[in-house]
Amino acid sequence: QVQLVESGGGSVQAGGSLRLSCSASEFITNTYCLGWFRQANGKEREGVASTYPYNGDKHYSDSVKGRFTISRDNAKNILYLQMDNLEPEDTAMYYCARGRKPGYCGLTAGNFALWGQGTQVTVSS
Repeated sequence: QVQLVESGGGSVQAGGSLRLSCSASEFITNTYCLGWFRQANGKEREGVASTYPYNGDKHYSDSVKGRFTISRDNAKNILYLQMDNLEPEDTAMYYCARGRKPGYCGLTAGNFALWGQGTQVTVSS
């Protein structure tokens, strides 16, 4: 079973930046969608960004478009989420995930089957 491990979370002031990383215990083929999700206290988990390495497609939620960038280092098998111009509303636990089956890519949590344990991001005003 592939395991995903997130890192890079922390506490920053509004306007700051963080880069999250997600390492996989085994190589993930480029036919699986890889995504970042977040869940704030008392709220549902929401999709933030995803990428389909096979063709380079990327998806972003409206709330982070233009501020967050998802990327993958295929050689290192690491998924990244560069977060710039952070806002207090970005405070949440962030999770990386792998698509449930090859071919699908989007921001619907139900279509992802493999999850990391999460890394906390806290943005203060």
